[in-house]
Order: sequence, then C-alpha cells, then structure tokens
Amino acid sequence: MSSTATSSPNAATLLAPIAEDMQQVNRVIRQRLASEVMLINQISEYIIGAGGKRLRPALLLLVAGALGDTTGHRHELAAVVEFIHTATLLHDDVVDESDLRRGRKTANALFGNAASVLVGDFLYSRSFEMMVGVGKMRVMEILSVATNVISEGEVLQLLNMHDPDVDQARYMQVIRYKTAKLFEAAAQLGAVLSGADAKTEAAAAEFGRRIGTAFQIMDDWLDYTGTAESMGKNAGDDLREGKPTLPLIYLMEHGTEEQAALAREAIEQGGTDRFDTIFEAITRSGALDHTLECARGEAQAAANAISSFPDSIYKESLLELCSYSTARQS
Repeated sequence: MSSTATSSPNAATLLAPIAEDMQQVNRVIRQRLASEVMLINQISEYIIGAGGKRLRPALLLLVAGALGDTTGHRHELAAVVEFIHTATLLHDDVVDESDLRRGRKTANALFGNAASVLVGDFLYSRSFEMMVGVGKMRVMEILSVATNVISEGEVLQLLNMHDPDVDQARYMQVIRYKTAKLFEAAAQLGAVLSGADAKTEAAAAEFGRRIGTAFQIMDDWLDYTGTAESMGKNAGDDLREGKPTLPLIYLMEHGTEEQAALAREAIEQGGTDRFDTIFEAITRSGALDHTLECARGEAQAAANAISSFPDSIYKESLLELCSYSTARQS
C-alpha cells in the first residue's frame, strides 16, 4: 500500500499510537452502558465484553490524530460508533439466526431474539443521546444519515437472500450501505473533529468507505477459507443462509454451466450439505482469487485517498490498516 507499510501488520501493533485513547474509549463504553434495567446491563456487557478489534472507533481516533484533533470529543464519539456497530450486530444475529460470533454464543442464542432486538434498540437510542451531548450539528448529521443507510443496507441484503440473480453491482451496494457506511462515518467524524476542510473531510470519508468495503469482501472470502477457530464464527455461514456473496456470484458468472447451476442451487436452497463440492468449484473457477483482488483494490484505493494527509504515526497506522485488511485470517 505504501513504501513504509508492512506487508502483514499485526492489529495490536498498528493500533499502538492510540492505545491510551482506546483505553479511555473502553472506560466511556462501560460508563455509558449503565442502565437501571438489569437485563440491558447483562446483555450489553456480554456483547461489549466479547471484545473484537474495535476497528471503527479506532478509525475515528487515527484520523483525528492524523489531522490534529484537539476538541476532546473523540473518546465519546468513538464510543458512539462502537454502540451503533454493536446494535447492528445484535439485530444481524437475530435476522441471520446466527449462534456464534467472535468464538462465543450470540446474545440471541443465550437470551432470546426479543431481548437482543430490544437491547439493540437501547444501544441505538443511547448512542443518539451521547451524540446530542457533543453539541455539533455536523456530527449528528453524519451519524443519523449513517444509521439510516445501514438500515437500508440490512433491508437490501434481506431482499437479496436466496436470489441467484444478484450481480456484483447489487452485492457491492449492500456492502457500501450495510458495512462500509459506518467505517465511512467514523473516519469522517475524525476529520470533522479536527476542523478539516471539505476536501480533507471527503478524503477521510473515502478512506473509511474503501477500507470498510475491503474488510467486508475479505470476510466473504474467509467464509470459504477460514476456520471457526480463526474467524470466531462457523465457516460456510453465508452459504447456509443462501447469501449471494462475491465468490458465488463470480462462480455463476464465470464458471462452467454445471458450476453455475451448482451456485444457483446453493443460493436458492441454502444449507451447507454440499459445502465441499461448492468450495472446490469456487477454488477451481478462480472465484477466490477474484474476490481477493477486489479486496486488495479497495484497500489500495483507501491508501490513495489519504495520500495528502501529513506524515505522522497515525497516518502510518492508517496505511498499515490497508495492508492488514487483506492479509488477516480472522
């Protein structure tokens, strides 16, 4: 991605410049999760306590650092971004009927669908309460638009389920809406907090959108190549749900007639009974190579977007994040 970015960076290493900031964000998260309703505390603590890389709040902090933020609101807004993300996870797992995330039982598997949906709603409303407290209309505009677009992405993905006619353009639209939008908003907020001009703010937003897209494409690649131990979820989950992701779409469009028929059937019927056969077809067709190249293209575009940012340890971490996005195995 750059002459100084490492080829396969470690997540902890690339986030080292904001290690103290992330600890402060975690303290804000704990404080703001508090509720008089015990079940809310229990489920929220379970989800937040599962860890994860906290990439979205980290992205806000790295962009803010790279552009010289001095407002003092970065920790609060980073926590807001993580709350919004966590709410989407709670709702996602209910919709997808998932039972494993980050190597642990999902909240809906333990506490039930109703409780998971309602606590997701609590996290959404708490995040809006927090962003109002920052007192910046631009911040509220960015985050309110983002949550709306994410919801549209969820509905688009639902419409695409079990639809073998989904092409790469429709697939990419879902990614841009459902996943990349919050990455985009996080990076954009970092620029806004820094008082950046419109051009720099747009560059930060583009970085977030591109890197978020790269991460999601890699997730779809890992669904066919990863293990439950490394991924924290079951391999083949997308196939089980009848989700038309890029490897299957490529197989339908570029594989043999027999392979295309196999892919269509997999999307229409769902399930993992023929996972090994489909995996072999995907591998032989070049679908996994194509998917990986698409992810790398997005990561490179992300790196290009911030070429005008001043040199700093924060910019270096942002560039390393581009490399990490396509080198990771989980």
